[in-house]
Amino acid sequence: MFTPKIPPPDTAPTPATSLVPPLTGLVHPPACTCHQAPTVPAPVPAAPPARPAVQFTPGSLVVAAAGGTAVVLVVGTVLVSMLLATAITAASVAVCAVVLRSLLNRPNKR
Repeated sequence: MFTPKIPPPDTAPTPATSLVPPLTGLVHPPACTCHQAPTVPAPVPAAPPARPAVQFTPGSLVVAAAGGTAVVLVVGTVLVSMLLATAITAASVAVCAVVLRSLLNRPNKR
């Protein structure tokens, strides 16, 4: 069942013979049969008119600056609070580790 199925030596193809006949006598037609000179490409159409540039008024500049400042302050507050929460968690884990170590090392000295 698990032995390989090898054809007997008399039916196996020899290296000199091939199962696929060679391709001979094939003639490919040329890619283009028009025999014409290449034509000049069509002219490129003119570019569409450019959009008008965005113009900021003094009021819109103040609003943009205030919005950017608010975003920076909010993102900074969130990042600082996450760092503070990580620091508080690390400190509490360190205190718990010290307390557990002292409880486990001296159980009979109470």
